Amino acid sequence: MTKHIFVTGGVVSSLGKGLTSASIGMLLERRGLRVKMQKLDPYINVDPGTMNPYQHGEVYVLDDGSETDLDLGHYERFTHSPLTRDSNYTTGQIYQSVIEKERRGEFLGKTVQVIPHITNEIKHVIAKLADQDTDVVITEIGGTVGDIESLPFLEAIRQFAIDAGKENCLYIHLTLVPYLKAAGELKTKPTQHSVGQLREIGIQPDILICRTEREISLDDREKIALFCNVSLEAVIEERDKDFSIYEVPMELVENRLDDLINEKLDLGGTSLELDDWRDLLHGLRNPQSEISIAVVGKYAEHKDAYKSIYESLDHAGMHHRAQIRIGRIQSETLEREGPERLLSGYDGVLVPGGFGERGIEGKVEAIRFARERGIPFFGICLGMQCAAIEFGRHVIKLDGAHSTEFDKDTPHPLICLLDEQKNIVDMGGTMRLGTQLCQLSEESLARTCYDQEQISERHRHRYEFNNVYRQQFAAHGMEVAGTSPDGLLAEIIELKDHPWFLAVQFHPEFKSKPTVAHPLFTGFVEAAVKRHQQRTERPQDVPEPSEDAHT
Repeated sequence: MTKHIFVTGGVVSSLGKGLTSASIGMLLERRGLRVKMQKLDPYINVDPGTMNPYQHGEVYVLDDGSETDLDLGHYERFTHSPLTRDSNYTTGQIYQSVIEKERRGEFLGKTVQVIPHITNEIKHVIAKLADQDTDVVITEIGGTVGDIESLPFLEAIRQFAIDAGKENCLYIHLTLVPYLKAAGELKTKPTQHSVGQLREIGIQPDILICRTEREISLDDREKIALFCNVSLEAVIEERDKDFSIYEVPMELVENRLDDLINEKLDLGGTSLELDDWRDLLHGLRNPQSEISIAVVGKYAEHKDAYKSIYESLDHAGMHHRAQIRIGRIQSETLEREGPERLLSGYDGVLVPGGFGERGIEGKVEAIRFARERGIPFFGICLGMQCAAIEFGRHVIKLDGAHSTEFDKDTPHPLICLLDEQKNIVDMGGTMRLGTQLCQLSEESLARTCYDQEQISERHRHRYEFNNVYRQQFAAHGMEVAGTSPDGLLAEIIELKDHPWFLAVQFHPEFKSKPTVAHPLFTGFVEAAVKRHQQRTERPQDVPEPSEDAHT
């Protein structure tokens, strides 16, 4: 029978349940077990697709077009778990499903209530992932124990253990053991209270993972074990990671978490194999070079808004044994202060996606600076559209060139709405989403990076490059290097006479892993390494990046 692990969090939010869950999934996979992962979020939005990146971070898109929580990015980067729309549910989706059933008369006139109807629906979406090809399902419960919106999910996983058998379920609670500088000691009371709230609900954690800045003493671990009713060996320390998130699995191994889970669920996994992961961390700690990449975005100061991009840059850095120093630069700030001050000295410029007019001109100026100075440039989604706008305005001299997203009356609509989007009213889940095929041109930079004729990448956009201008762009040196299989949609544009200038309409960052870096990111970082080497040979020509550019 498929076993179930439920991961909850207490004391405060943002403890890293997603990273911990992903690390557990990875360790179980490395023991030869077949794992599926799932995130249940307590907010009422149907999905994060319409949510502000400042509040929720990036929207992570799956192959099937599902717009999901960013923690699913951790799941994919750490594990091989097959993720689908069944891997992420929200309160909004749960209630929507129950209300639709009620409207169809499926409850036969009964009063529809949180218990049992909402909790039954939650149990149903958990059980969906269990099949004969799955050994373990890991379900992360979003939010913090004690929040009113999390209660239906906690009640559902309490009931689930009764239905499936307690021997088939394991509760892992992630908590915080804060250090009070004034007292000079760690405090276990918040953890005790958090576990107490869980036990009031009817859930007794089997394992506690304690986030902490400092080492937890044996006395404190014994106190936590005693007052939280768990064994001493089940109190697992997880120290803050200043160096890399990819250290998390190794610390959990040092604390025998994988052995403990294996014993408690009687999983019968094989011995753990982590040699490649150790090699990866060794390369990360011992880089052979250091480069700087400027990420010029609308939400640059909020790290989670471009989480997958930063991770993909790190993956490419690991691939090339290069340490990457990232400058997170607000495009609005660049509009005020200019690219000369904020971008000088960087080895590469990356312009990511986004929505809305704010900061667009800053992105355009950043791209112009990279193009004119021969700095490796990588544009993603809106970054590609801004690259087209910049080239149209400053090279082809199309006065007033813009996107109809920002200027409906532009005389030169280089970017326009997809035909399939023109009659769409609802905002949620209606963009061009998920995996689409792309045909690569021969002798293109993209073809060299991928070493394939046809690729598949994930999309999330409503606007596209206007084919009316394709010949004009080609005549001035900007080629469409990748298209949809029918040749109608421009997916990749490249500048020929440039060290490395490539922009894509899709989101390659969603397919990068620490063990298998994405080929476009590795190509971009390789070009940045070459530029850095050139700068080292003649450092007087290019000043170092301004410290004011960093957050």
